[in-house]
Amino acid sequence: MSFSAPVKDMLFNIEHLARIDRIAAIPGFEDAGLETARAVLEECARFNEAVVAPLNVEGDRNPSSWKDGVVTTTPGFRQAFQQYAEGGWQGLQHPVEYGGQGLPKTIGAACGEILNAANLSFALCPLLTDGAIEALLTAGSDELKATYLEKLISGQWTGTMNLTEPQAGSDLALVRTRAEPQAGPSGQPDGTYKIFGTKIFITYGEHDMAANIVHLVLARVAGAPEGVKGISLFVVPKFLVNADGSLGARNDVHCVSIEHKLGIKASPTAVLQFGDATAAKDVNGTGPGAVGYLVGEENRGLEYMFIMMNAARYAVGVQGVAISERAYQQAAAYAKERVQSRPVDGSVAGSTTIVHHPDVRRMLMTMRAYTEGCRAMASVAAAAYDAAHHHPDADTRRQNAVFYEFLVPLVKGYSTEVGQEVASLGVQVHGGMGFIEQTGAAQHYRDARILTIYEGTTAIQSNDLVGRKTVRDGGQTARAVAAQIEATEAELAASGSADAQAVARRLRAARAAFLDAVGFMAGQAKAEPNAVYAGSVPYLLLAGNLVAGWQMGRALLAAQAALAEGRDQAFMRAKIATARFYAEHILTKAPGLRDSIVEGAASVTALPLEAF
Repeated sequence: MSFSAPVKDMLFNIEHLARIDRIAAIPGFEDAGLETARAVLEECARFNEAVVAPLNVEGDRNPSSWKDGVVTTTPGFRQAFQQYAEGGWQGLQHPVEYGGQGLPKTIGAACGEILNAANLSFALCPLLTDGAIEALLTAGSDELKATYLEKLISGQWTGTMNLTEPQAGSDLALVRTRAEPQAGPSGQPDGTYKIFGTKIFITYGEHDMAANIVHLVLARVAGAPEGVKGISLFVVPKFLVNADGSLGARNDVHCVSIEHKLGIKASPTAVLQFGDATAAKDVNGTGPGAVGYLVGEENRGLEYMFIMMNAARYAVGVQGVAISERAYQQAAAYAKERVQSRPVDGSVAGSTTIVHHPDVRRMLMTMRAYTEGCRAMASVAAAAYDAAHHHPDADTRRQNAVFYEFLVPLVKGYSTEVGQEVASLGVQVHGGMGFIEQTGAAQHYRDARILTIYEGTTAIQSNDLVGRKTVRDGGQTARAVAAQIEATEAELAASGSADAQAVARRLRAARAAFLDAVGFMAGQAKAEPNAVYAGSVPYLLLAGNLVAGWQMGRALLAAQAALAEGRDQAFMRAKIATARFYAEHILTKAPGLRDSIVEGAASVTALPLEAF
């Protein structure tokens, strides 16, 4: 099925919820107002609809392959990526001084959703490159920046993130990859290291779409402290880079296999071996080992890697929105074409399209409301990021940084859990045809399944939300968010609209449930940590549901104002209807989640271990 980017909904969020006018008032972003956003998103939509989206099914049916250390991507991917790079899309939100376009994340994130909705497997390559760029911008030396950033931002080279090892999984304290400082002719360290170890689950760790691959690798220097405090971060290029910027010898890092996966099959997930000299013995005259360059200081690698991880976690949340949009579009189109059964109200004499049936309408509305709510939440988070990094006022930067950090686990965790549910509903709308690969609905379901796992499972996101974002400040940030929501409730309640008042009532009940959960988390974390963390994922789902519902409430108010001005009547009425549906069918889950968090902890651990 063809894909049509939801540009109108994105621009609505950018204008009314993310407030692009305020972003454009920040020095450096003067030219990044609504009209710029419109022009960029429309061009992004044209490119992805015509070039990237048609490769989505092909990638599923003819995935990347590995032979003798060489990875060949799906036919058409290499050419599409070349067009992507030539169009300047990789550098959209990166600094102008390194060849980027310097646009705000508020615009860049919307383009990211379009790319991911077009082709999730394809989009993973630029996603990881963005993370590598962010890490080097923050912690890289001037020399590393000069060597790598322009080529990464241009899309000539791509980037990866190497954390996981066979024995370590998500527990990075167990990382064993080692880094050995190298000595120059004088016998003193020359600033390079040799890297030895195995990394697994490396997205686009090997491929044929770019001239070089820049691996960012966690490793441990001899004598470093145990655990995560002894991890350092290194740049390890596939090809060494000469002084003039040209590519030199092949580095001693090799892809020994790629994984066979449930979904995102076109994205090569590599096992990388650093330092086995399988194809490049004695690469630079000093024996085997992958040549690496330290990023920042030794033993601060996890701190730097978190820059990549936070960028990637937000981006994966956007993937959740993207797969929801793609699944919704396909389900809605099918429901308007598939003829089956007479409607229960007798409005049509014979069999009719299934979109007439109330439960199909319920499923489609659920898909739509989840997607729009999570998109709105992600857009608001992107605007907070822009203000946190670029606003001239220090207090404004601090407030937005705290808000953004609180939202990251919600964008990542809630949007990806929602993505699974929406993709599953998409299969259900198709009925038996959804279980058959030819319709394409099953691919969205399979692709969505990884999103709650990579870049930190939902439990890892929720542990972060509980420990760092709620308990650490005694619930202060969470309550400040709730106070903003209360202000929106008051605006809704003051409206003469029955729709607005209905949303206000549900939002108020959800906020009360959230505050009860915050009180439990902050109050019991030290005394009953198992009880608190037993409810961590329900707490994340409750918080995500509430914040997305809050944005839908704000969207309803904006849509009402636009209606009063006579703007785009059909779109605004649909937005109001979707916001009310969200309130009455999704926000209503909040009190139940509150009960499971506050009152249900004991039953989580009641069963003896041997009974499992």
